[in-house]
Amino acid sequence: MAEQSERRLFGRQRRANSETPRDAGRYVVKTNAEEDAQLRARAIVAGVTVPRFLVEAGMNANVETSTEQKQTIAELFALSRTLGTVANNVNQLARYANTEGRFPAEAESVVAEYRRLSARIDETIRKLAGA
Repeated sequence: MAEQSERRLFGRQRRANSETPRDAGRYVVKTNAEEDAQLRARAIVAGVTVPRFLVEAGMNANVETSTEQKQTIAELFALSRTLGTVANNVNQLARYANTEGRFPAEAESVVAEYRRLSARIDETIRKLAGA
């Protein structure tokens, strides 16, 4: 008898009953045949029903969706373009310094912007890598 209740506790497919009613939202998700097969297979491997699998996956804070990845990649491209602009400014400052024999005061702000952009690029790459 203890083995049966243990199996039921850890092998349960349904979610445990909730003290508060689950009437806040009901979602209809339409999939094609291939998506349905993949969802069912992943749910079977996880030992849960498809609805429970979807809820657990959706509530997991560590899951990054492809939409979030696309946004992060778009941000990386935007940062790359901005860094190109900063690099152009650095080239202009270097040309000025070589021609005039002195370094302009504006160079400090360009270096600060370069450092800020470099930090943002590093942070974005870490987001993409999942670290």
